Amino acid sequence: MTINIKDYVLEMARKAKDASYSLVAMSADNKNKILKEMAKALRNKKDFILKANKEDLKEGENSNLSEAMLERLLLDNKRVEQMAKGLEDVAALDDPVGRVLDKRTRPNGLEISKISVPIGVIAIIFESRPNVTSDAAALCIKSGNAVILRGGKEAIGSNMAIAQVMNEAASRIKAPDGMLQLVETTDREAVNELLKLNSYIDLVIPRGGEGLIKAVVENATIPVIKHYKGICHIYVDKDADIDKALDIVINAKCQRPGVCNAAETLLIDEQIARTHLPLIAARLRKSGVELRGCEKTARIIKDVVRADEQDWKTEYLDLILSIKIVGGVAEAIKHINDYGSMHSDAIITENKVTASKFLNMVDASSVYFNASTRFTDGGEFGMGAEIGISTDKIHARGPMGLEELNIYKYVIKGDGQIRE
Repeated sequence: MTINIKDYVLEMARKAKDASYSLVAMSADNKNKILKEMAKALRNKKDFILKANKEDLKEGENSNLSEAMLERLLLDNKRVEQMAKGLEDVAALDDPVGRVLDKRTRPNGLEISKISVPIGVIAIIFESRPNVTSDAAALCIKSGNAVILRGGKEAIGSNMAIAQVMNEAASRIKAPDGMLQLVETTDREAVNELLKLNSYIDLVIPRGGEGLIKAVVENATIPVIKHYKGICHIYVDKDADIDKALDIVINAKCQRPGVCNAAETLLIDEQIARTHLPLIAARLRKSGVELRGCEKTARIIKDVVRADEQDWKTEYLDLILSIKIVGGVAEAIKHINDYGSMHSDAIITENKVTASKFLNMVDASSVYFNASTRFTDGGEFGMGAEIGISTDKIHARGPMGLEELNIYKYVIKGDGQIRE
């Protein structure tokens, strides 16, 4: 049956707006009950979800999706359990709604309070990862927001299965209709229509490749929170502990190369490059990493692919790493600020003065001292889950959890005051 895309999306937005008015007044206990019921349903209907995912994976292979994209798409017993556990973790967090952020009494007796409130209706447009469906639902519901999800066509079956299971659980305990909705058409026109509904939708969060995010930003009449790329750096300083450096570089690049917080560029101080770089390169190559290096790197590491200007700007999302030898922390900072994406960058050093300079001067949402960039994640930051990672500088930056999905309003109480 052919649907009218414009009417279909408009009706979803209207339902979400209505649901948002119910959610803003919902108690923390009721929101937690919804999330726990959803978690239970994911576990009980695991086979139904995995069957849909298997079909998506088969279609993805037939469509020649990359290994990195297939890895993002994959669901298994462990990942479904992580989704359920994520819902429970969010339920266990403090409710962000209604917090008094500031309070003051004016000389005229007016009592002015700054109170945290939900944003309202959030649209999330994402690619590949079906777990975003449950993560987004958990965070939006707990923070009092209605959510409209639009996943990529490669995961449509998985996303529909997850949303169906969660909505069935929510309906059994009479949760607001329209609280969680999934756009069930892969027609791109649905996204174009969604991005224009600023009368109903308060915020758009795109999660995916640079092309998707740019398309959303260019077409939306709704505010957008975004990050275009995850070009993350590891800088190995002259005062680095080599064992720490080896472990961190391998983890940041190899543990899960197809994600936005994986390292894409290694910077190393020229004073230790001849001794340390061969050790690091050997470990990386043992893990199957293709190395692309600057001219100085090529003199030390044989058979390295010569890096060009484009490599410093590339988010590989694969087992590829660019390497540049630099003249110290100042040059490392400049390179990161010139080529980075303001996502996550790390320094490996035992010199706290050098570390402090790096942490203060690198312009990124998350900066690390002797730790892997792979920790830039809502769950790892203790947020339960995340709605995305923002590299913007307005409203939210870094992993976006419950607090970042609330805004505030001023509540003013008086006793008949009028302005003179």
